[in-house]
Amino acid sequence: MEQQGTIGLVTPSGDASLFIRLPEGSIGNGIRFNSKGDMLVADYTGHNILKVNMHTKKIEVFAHEDNMNQPNDIAITKDDYLYASDPNWADSTGNIWLITPMGEVILLEADMGTTNGIEVSPDGKQLYVNESRQVNLWVYDIGEDKSIGNKRLFYKFDGYGLDGMRCDTKGNLYVTRHEKGAVAILSPKGELLNEVNLTGTKPSNITFYQGWAYVTLQDKG
Repeated sequence: MEQQGTIGLVTPSGDASLFIRLPEGSIGNGIRFNSKGDMLVADYTGHNILKVNMHTKKIEVFAHEDNMNQPNDIAITKDDYLYASDPNWADSTGNIWLITPMGEVILLEADMGTTNGIEVSPDGKQLYVNESRQVNLWVYDIGEDKSIGNKRLFYKFDGYGLDGMRCDTKGNLYVTRHEKGAVAILSPKGELLNEVNLTGTKPSNITFYQGWAYVTLQDKG
């Protein structure tokens, strides 16, 4: 809707409308849906995860953490645990947070690079996190308690920036390359399978629907 603090609805035919207006001062970024169908929104100015009832459009604060820099992208497990990236752009640093289904917020790792795109593998066993400015893509093992460990470098990119990521049903990881105007496709083994060029230069987020990938382009609006 070309306005900060709003979430729009776009139909497959390209018609756009205002879906909701977030609370005053809130600006949304990453969006996921839980198993109940609620929309979860990273509100980076309010240091919140907002929950939206898709039927009534009621908005409430699901989780809040003053110590967050700005919750940016979020990933979700099948049992509704959230992982949030939390970059500090001024210092080129970042954190990773876990948000439980009850809204409890737990710091998992601090003092990383500028954490941005984040995704859970289809089998729920691995967490992918990229560092936008350092162009590193890390992978962790997810424990039964949703903790993360065994951190290792999954892929190192050659410049530009990194933003949103999503896995397809086969476990391939699609990574938006900000400023390059491309989406990189990596296998579960960390092999670069393909790179798809886009019409704009600043892809920000990506999602899948019925076999199609939809990408938001910051420079195209």
